[in-house]
Amino acid sequence: MELPQIRMQSQMAKIYMVSQPARQAIRQPKADLSIQQPHAEISMRTIPAKLTIDQTQAWEEMNLLSVERLNEKYAQDGKQAVLEGIGRRSSQGTELMKIENKGKPLISQSFQNAYEPMRELGIKFVPSPFSVKTHYQPSNVEIDIQPKKPIIHAQSNKPEVTYVPGSVDISMAQYQSLEIDFINLFPEEK
Repeated sequence: MELPQIRMQSQMAKIYMVSQPARQAIRQPKADLSIQQPHAEISMRTIPAKLTIDQTQAWEEMNLLSVERLNEKYAQDGKQAVLEGIGRRSSQGTELMKIENKGKPLISQSFQNAYEPMRELGIKFVPSPFSVKTHYQPSNVEIDIQPKKPIIHAQSNKPEVTYVPGSVDISMAQYQSLEIDFINLFPEEK
């Protein structure tokens, strides 16, 4: 005996999807930069060195004088000799005025006036040490520096962003279906 049957055949729907991913590009342009460094201002002032040499005393000691200086020296020596002579004669006159005091002023003055005093012997360096006078003033350098700050100009650039959005395409690859069949629903009569 054949039983009635219901046959069902189904097919599922299929979706077809194609996706395009999003794309993003970022580019950062370099900043516009300008740097200038002005030169520093430098000023220098030099006071030169100065050397002074005075040989006057050395020349005088070697008796090598100018005519003017020689005349001044002889005048000074003559004046000094006159003053010493006046002093000697004054003191000798005072001794002679007081001749009544004990002593022999005439004899002692005769010896003093008759002979020149003994000269001293000794080594004398001509010119004497350190008779040449030197004076040295060192040079001086004054430096003035005025630094200048750098001039910096910076211009930043915004980033360039490119964005392409992604997409999804959806379509039906296969539609659903359902088939129903009936078998042996009405048996045949014999």
